[in-house]
Amino acid sequence: MAALAWLLIPVVAAVAAAVWGSWAARTRTTGDGSSLADYERFRAAMSKSEAGSR
Repeated sequence: MAALAWLLIPVVAAVAAAVWGSWAARTRTTGDGSSLADYERFRAAMSKSEAGSR
């Protein structure tokens, strides 16, 4: 029975590593689309106000 317990430890560690590896390699969405659009609107507004103040 002790041999099975020692064999179970690396099996559990391998399963945990596989779960962590699949979680770490997942595809993530950043949601940068809306923030980039906001930045472009900001740049456009700043360039208009800069051109009007000269």
